Amino acid sequence: MSRLRANLQRVAFFIATLWIVYFADQILSIDLTRFGVIPRHLGGLIGIPCSPFLHANLTHLVSNTVPLAILLVLLFGSTKHPWETVATIIALGGALLWLLGRSAVHVGASGLIYGLIAFIIVNGFRERKLIPIVISLVVAVLYGGTLFWGVLPSSDKTLSWDGHLYGAIAGGLLGWFHHQLPNSESSNSASTLA
Repeated sequence: MSRLRANLQRVAFFIATLWIVYFADQILSIDLTRFGVIPRHLGGLIGIPCSPFLHANLTHLVSNTVPLAILLVLLFGSTKHPWETVATIIALGGALLWLLGRSAVHVGASGLIYGLIAFIIVNGFRERKLIPIVISLVVAVLYGGTLFWGVLPSSDKTLSWDGHLYGAIAGGLLGWFHHQLPNSESSNSASTLA
């Protein structure tokens, strides 16, 4: 029970950080969104680690909060190294977006969300254990349609469909190759569910 509580606290801290950054930006009028990923611009590299914490407006932040919280709780319950997973999805998805994305300033946690969806689904089936498979099925049912429709090109210039796509690719690749990494869950027989 204490491990579950600790995991929930970590997720709450991560989500609170998004909200603190947003309100600090609003109160101080800094326009932190300029630190998003800007593809193929040297200054846009700072956006790779920063963009998941930056949101264009309150609606954007609210729409990312609930799915991110749910997916992080599921991730913490199904893998031994959740922070490494989050960091890798942010880094790889952001790098792909910086290299291949359309010219825009990309901000928001949705690339991470799509990466988590893909990771949890792929990793769960690759792990071949009951709990991760059940979690994969739950995520597939809850977010499978979102995953499919959200990575398709859109005429809405404010929607970073390419950020969604590269986040999903990063999460899927990480989920697929996760078991070939040293100290991955497949090398351990103990259950990782908190």
